[in-house]
Amino acid sequence: MIKVDMTKAKAIAHTIRREERSKEFAPLDDMIAKQIPGWEGAEAQRQAIREKYSAIQDAIEAAGDVPALNGAMAQL
Repeated sequence: MIKVDMTKAKAIAHTIRREERSKEFAPLDDMIAKQIPGWEGAEAQRQAIREKYSAIQDAIEAAGDVPALNGAMAQL
């Protein structure tokens, strides 16, 4: 039987979560930085992304086993 170090697995999951969140933020950050027309609405989109990834973060932290962690990661 394979033993998974959940602390390390969660750390890896958080790294992946941060990378995915950064990818979603990139076009909005660019829009804000360049002040492309409609950039004011980008902040609302950024907040929606923050909320989505906050829920995933909570699910990762609450995971007590590998299937639960995989379930949290499936939300990405």
